[in-house]
Amino acid sequence: MALYWKGFCIACKGIPTTIWVSIVALLVGALLGLLLALGSQGKNKVLKAICRVYIDVVRGTPMIVQALVFAYGIPQLLQANGIMFKWPYLVIPAVMCCGLNSAAYMSEVVRSGIQAVDKGQMEAARSLGMSKRMAMRLIIIPQAVKIILPAFCNEFVTLIKETAVLSYVGVIEILRRGALWNAQSFETFPAYIGVALAYMLLTIPLTMIIGRH
Repeated sequence: MALYWKGFCIACKGIPTTIWVSIVALLVGALLGLLLALGSQGKNKVLKAICRVYIDVVRGTPMIVQALVFAYGIPQLLQANGIMFKWPYLVIPAVMCCGLNSAAYMSEVVRSGIQAVDKGQMEAARSLGMSKRMAMRLIIIPQAVKIILPAFCNEFVTLIKETAVLSYVGVIEILRRGALWNAQSFETFPAYIGVALAYMLLTIPLTMIIGRH
């Protein structure tokens, strides 16, 4: 039992990194997701096509592949073209990868939230002399935020779990902590049970809180 407790405690040392990456990635994903949602609903066909391609590419490829491209593929590509580049901290491409990945999913959530707002709201705002942009900013988006808030919170829980793929690019988060201890002690089962418990420590309370609101 002591080994399981030790595995859990070691895995918990990666919680700050996991939480930090998840929060920053969620904020990046929410902001970029809003822009993608607005772009995909606009009248500009070129911008609409770019947003659609981005969303399809990101949602159609595994996050681990995206993490490897950001962490190792981009530096190698730049070096092959004579630009010496190396990430100062691997957590930077990790946050970028998670944020850009989250944006593709958040864009669909935001788009559905905007569409769920009664069309009469836009018509009423325009009749009062508001421009479409002002009506979106002051009337539509605030109402859409209330609609998408549960999905936004669920995305945070999902991101916490998905950050596990970052262990493959050297980010020392929960899974990486457990894997390193396993490599040192060869206590595979206690190490990964500890990792599972550390993730549950984060996700179960958050899920319960979301379910009550």
